[in-house]
Amino acid sequence: METAGIATVVIGSALDIVTWCNVPRYLHNDLPLGNPLGAPYDRTAQRKSIETAFQMISQMREPGVRMSDLAWPDGEDWKPVYGEVTEENRERLLQMGQENRTRRATDKAQGLKR
Repeated sequence: METAGIATVVIGSALDIVTWCNVPRYLHNDLPLGNPLGAPYDRTAQRKSIETAFQMISQMREPGVRMSDLAWPDGEDWKPVYGEVTEENRERLLQMGQENRTRRATDKAQGLKR
């Protein structure tokens, strides 16, 4: 796309993976995977990510990575246990997943989007 004159920016949360892909511009938000623009419904954070991406297009002439200063609203306690499934949390995680799927299906039926 870049060779066709279409500027691109990848916004993500997987620094190692995206930098390995050697993308032209990468905005790294150090947030839980699946939330590259910020927490759900946090429009301020999401808007900041998009605005930063546009700035990168206008300012960066060479490929590069920009580290954002966005922070997860509940702090960094998610980092050491992110993705950890144990006997102690397995049932709770299953319940949370089902609640999330139900909420998303209800939202979709009402025409709402994440």
